[in-house]
Amino acid sequence: MIAQAVETDPSLLHLLGGMTFADAYAIDVEDQGLPAESAAQRVFLQPPRWITLLMRWRDRIVTLIGLKGVKDNDRPEIDAIGGFPVVLRTPERLILGFDDWHLDFRIVIDALHSPSGGTRIRTTTLVAPHNLLGRLYLAIVLPFHRRIVPAMLNTVRLS
Repeated sequence: MIAQAVETDPSLLHLLGGMTFADAYAIDVEDQGLPAESAAQRVFLQPPRWITLLMRWRDRIVTLIGLKGVKDNDRPEIDAIGGFPVVLRTPERLILGFDDWHLDFRIVIDALHSPSGGTRIRTTTLVAPHNLLGRLYLAIVLPFHRRIVPAMLNTVRLS
């Protein structure tokens, strides 16, 4: 199975005040009982090369206008996975994200029981823009986001 868009779990919408964007993708993997953190490590630590290159370009561009880059959080003193700080950690759920002056976002990775007997990995992205720049940034990155998230989820299946 490949990653597919799924309905956003309404119980997650309270996680980010002012949220105006939410989406979710899921994939079923054979690994029974795969913890959320292990799934997140597979997703974020071994992305496809084209995504790594896009993120490098993104970081170069956004730092020119004073926004945080993913690499800004990739330091030993910050509890982060793939440059995204950990907000909450349980075996079934990992929440990553950070707040910036233009927008706040959260990435929720859930490890759920799959009907096939393995694990369903579901990622939910929540975004709360604060101003015009946040809304503009979101509009620009959404077409990329909709291709990147499923491609990164597919790496969990291949690991």
